[in-house]
Amino acid sequence: MDYLYQSFQHALRLIFTFDAEVFRTVWTSLYTSLTAIVLAAVSGVPLGVAVGLLRFPGRRAVMTLLNTLLALPTVVVGLLLFGLFSRLGPLGVLGLLFTPWAMIAGQIVLSTPIVANYTVSAVAGADPRILPTARTLGAGRLRGTWQLLLEVRFGVMAAIVAGFGRVIAEVGVAMMLGGNIRGYTRTMTTAIALETSKGEFAFGMALGIVLLSVALIINLFLHQMQQR
Repeated sequence: MDYLYQSFQHALRLIFTFDAEVFRTVWTSLYTSLTAIVLAAVSGVPLGVAVGLLRFPGRRAVMTLLNTLLALPTVVVGLLLFGLFSRLGPLGVLGLLFTPWAMIAGQIVLSTPIVANYTVSAVAGADPRILPTARTLGAGRLRGTWQLLLEVRFGVMAAIVAGFGRVIAEVGVAMMLGGNIRGYTRTMTTAIALETSKGEFAFGMALGIVLLSVALIINLFLHQMQQR
């Protein structure tokens, strides 16, 4: 019990003294995860709206594919992208392997299906009179769709938060594509795994506290927006 208490004290000391290694790792996690979720939202939200609103041949197959991708193992994503980005792969000339952008690419693959699926659910659960009413008032298809998005904005925000939660807590893709390079591609999750295995339990605990704090802040923000 003393060991846990002392480790917790040391972890708080690392956080509140703004330990450079801790905050460099936190910054890498936030930078890659936020970039990935913004890019995933740019593609996932329109995809979810299209699948939720339109009726087209193959829609059921698209829905099945999106649902299947929700459970896509991170190590499989890491393996496939490793093959693409490796020196002998088709995208090897770009030199992306073991860089933050390789991790971002993997996180986009993981989070886009989540954002798209949640957006489909939000659109499907919206009042069906929104679009007809908007068109009656003279709105075009694009403006009517925008009005629908405004009505389901909290569902879309929840989709983005869920996607962010998936990627910031992810280990496999970050490890395989980033290489866990200190000061460059080491994230909170990979650092926790590495430092704990080396016996640096307090350092791992400090990062775990920050990781939980980030998740708490984001969910409190979403709850506050919903209350408004």
